[in-house]
Amino acid sequence: MTTVFTFTIDGQAVAGSEDQTILEVAEENGIDIPTLCHLDGVKDRGACRLCVVEVAGSNKLAPACTTQIAEGMEITAHSDRLLEYRRAIIEMLFMERNHVCAVCVANNHCELQSMAEEHGLTHFDLPPISPVVGIDASHRLFAIDHNRCILCLRCVRVCDQIEGAHTWDVMQRGIETRVVTDMGKPWGESTTCTSCGKCVQVCPTGALFEKGRAVARGSKTRRPYLPYLKVVSEERG
Repeated sequence: MTTVFTFTIDGQAVAGSEDQTILEVAEENGIDIPTLCHLDGVKDRGACRLCVVEVAGSNKLAPACTTQIAEGMEITAHSDRLLEYRRAIIEMLFMERNHVCAVCVANNHCELQSMAEEHGLTHFDLPPISPVVGIDASHRLFAIDHNRCILCLRCVRVCDQIEGAHTWDVMQRGIETRVVTDMGKPWGESTTCTSCGKCVQVCPTGALFEKGRAVARGSKTRRPYLPYLKVVSEERG
């Protein structure tokens, strides 16, 4: 028998089953909590940290996407403290790589760009890191521009958990961290890639893109399988 917990988010009384996360319950109740790495249907990793919330009785901020609910929790999802924290995260994401929006294939169709606008981020105070990263255009249909990657790992998770190919993975650490295909092989030489395009469709920025697609057509069409990712994931699990 499933246990139902009752608690509050921003003063609003909500309820959810014991196996749900704060983010899942918030979404069910129309409470918006920003996130860049979350994707319905694949397991959350808490990579972007934009969804952190305040939990009464704890000094630590908790990622809403990976924190299980409990009876009587008092959650604050929106506060001045959280707004400043989220602005800082977005700024650091922009500064860690070379995000030049004007020449990006996802310009005006980018979740990171939209998130910056929603949070009122009009300028950057931090110095850019600008590491030397490359572009892999060896695949016949798609390409990856590591300058745009924010390491949300949506591509890794959808390739593994939905397509079942596990072509994408992560290598290196810190500023050298990269998403790679087949343990570092060029994408075009991958023997596991099925060319399904799921990774491209779920990328929130212009890191993964379809070749020959003009900037004006940068919006990624959510193909028929995407609305049902959660259903498929639950059936497999």
